Amino acid sequence: MEHSGSALRPFRGMRFLYGGLALAAISIVVTIDAWSDILNIASNDEESSHIFLVPIVCAWIVWVRRGRMRHCRPIGRWIGPILVAAGWVIWHIGFNFAVQTFWHGGSVLIATGCLISITGVDIVRRFLPAFAVLAFLVPVPVAVRQEIALPLQNTTAQVTQALLEILGWPTELSGNVLRINGREVGIAEACNGLRMVFALVLVSFAFAFGTPLRMYVRLIVLAISPLSAILCNVIRLIPTVWFYGYTTIEMGDKFHAASGWVMLAVAFLILMGVIRVLQWALVPVTRYTLAYD
Repeated sequence: MEHSGSALRPFRGMRFLYGGLALAAISIVVTIDAWSDILNIASNDEESSHIFLVPIVCAWIVWVRRGRMRHCRPIGRWIGPILVAAGWVIWHIGFNFAVQTFWHGGSVLIATGCLISITGVDIVRRFLPAFAVLAFLVPVPVAVRQEIALPLQNTTAQVTQALLEILGWPTELSGNVLRINGREVGIAEACNGLRMVFALVLVSFAFAFGTPLRMYVRLIVLAISPLSAILCNVIRLIPTVWFYGYTTIEMGDKFHAASGWVMLAVAFLILMGVIRVLQWALVPVTRYTLAYD
């Protein structure tokens, strides 16, 4: 008979993790319609393309915190089936009443519950940021996206028009449409703020929890992510508008498509710059080495 204290032993041979991942994979197969719909939305809706970053960010956070795995204990596994049941109810409501967010979110919760059913809840406590980022797998409803996009577009258009004037390129602003060199460039088409904001939040999240920062510094990084989105949109929009105004539409489209992902690297450099400024100001920002915490 297995010793009663065996449930308190840490992971051995990663068998609990592999078993949990296998069970989660089975749940994905069972709810494949919802997962296929998430993939379809991410592939065809540019404002949801940030979903492709979620597995990368999750894997990155797990990797930099991998040293914590040896401390995980397979305890509290009873919470897993509860999450699976809750996820199934949410999935069922979403499927039968055409509530897309419930349908998608329930599928993600079912997979998470299956993992915890084998690994135990201790892994959630030690890798909480990696689990939290899974929420970004659920596509944001159109109504919510519009509430975020419109203010970003207005702000971005006004700032961009002012900077183009300063740089010597006369422009006119009408609503969210910039007129340059006799051509109209719609902000929504040229550089929708929402297309960047979720991706930049993910980049900020990866930076905040993939670097050994103090908690208040992490909160600062997350808090400035919307400002970073506006800044990166303006940096991207100035040359994009110029390309649309002074070259061909095809060249503008190519630059627009390529510059979006480049801005993620720019956002990362901005965050590094913020940390450097805090260090220069002698503000304590680091605490420990994540991989060996």
